[in-house]
Amino acid sequence: MNRNVKDKKVLITGASSGIGMYLAIHIARSGGIPILIARSEDRLEIIANIVKERFGVDCYWYKADLSNDIDWKDIIDQICYDHGSIDALINNAGMAVFDLVVEAQWKDIENMLDVNVKSLIRAVHQLLPHFLKQGEGHIINVASQAGKIATPKSAVYSASKHAVIGFTNALRMEVEKEGVYVTSVNLGPVRTNFFRQADPSGSYERAVDRFMLEPNKVAFTITQSLFTNRREINLPLWMDSGSKIYQMLPVMMEKLMQNQFNKK
Repeated sequence: MNRNVKDKKVLITGASSGIGMYLAIHIARSGGIPILIARSEDRLEIIANIVKERFGVDCYWYKADLSNDIDWKDIIDQICYDHGSIDALINNAGMAVFDLVVEAQWKDIENMLDVNVKSLIRAVHQLLPHFLKQGEGHIINVASQAGKIATPKSAVYSASKHAVIGFTNALRMEVEKEGVYVTSVNLGPVRTNFFRQADPSGSYERAVDRFMLEPNKVAFTITQSLFTNRREINLPLWMDSGSKIYQMLPVMMEKLMQNQFNKK
C-alpha cells in the first residue's frame, strides 16, 4: 500500500481493462479515490461497483471517446466541475495498429495520434492549472519502450510514444519547482487486450509471450510511485538496458536484433 494515495482523487484513462483496471484496484486498496475513463460503460460500471464494495471507497466513472477531442475536453470539464480538484492524472490509454507505413490506413494513423498523443496532451493542458494552483499533483504518462527503440511495422506507434516521452520530459522541467511531479512509464509488451487491435493475427503476441509483463504488477509499481518524485518507470529492466545501448550503438543493435525487430 502507498499511504500517500489515501483520500487522493486519481483520474485514470483507459480504465476498463488491463493496467487501468488494476490501477483502480491498487489505488482504492491504498485508500485513494479512482476516477475511471474509458469507452465501455458496462465495464466501467462493473469495475467501479467492485472497487466500492471491496475497498469501501468512492469510485467514479465517465464514458469518453479519447479520439474525439471535443468530447474529451467536455468530459474533463465535467470531471473538474463534479470533483472540484483532482490530485493525480494517469494517462494510461493507448492503442496501436501494426502495419508497414506503405500499407497503413490513414484512419488508423489518425487514431493512434489522437489517442496516444493528442488526448494525453489535452488532459494535461486542462488539469495542469489545477495542479499548479494547488501547489501539488502528479502526472503519470504511460509511454513505451517503443518510444526509445522503434521497430518495423510500428513506425507511427513508436512516433506517438517518442512524442509522449519528449512531452513528459519537457513538462517535468517546466513544473519541477511548482510541487507537481511528472513521471513517464516506459513499458515493454504487457499481457492485455492491446494486441487484439495492434496485431489481430496474434503472431507478435506469440513471439513475445515469454517476455510479457503482467498488468497487475505494472499497476502495483505505478501505484507505489504515486506522489513520489520519480522521473521514469522502466519495465522490464533488461529492455531498458537494451534501449540505452541502442542510443549509443544504433547501427550495431539494428543488425544484431534484426530478426527480433521484424517479428511483428
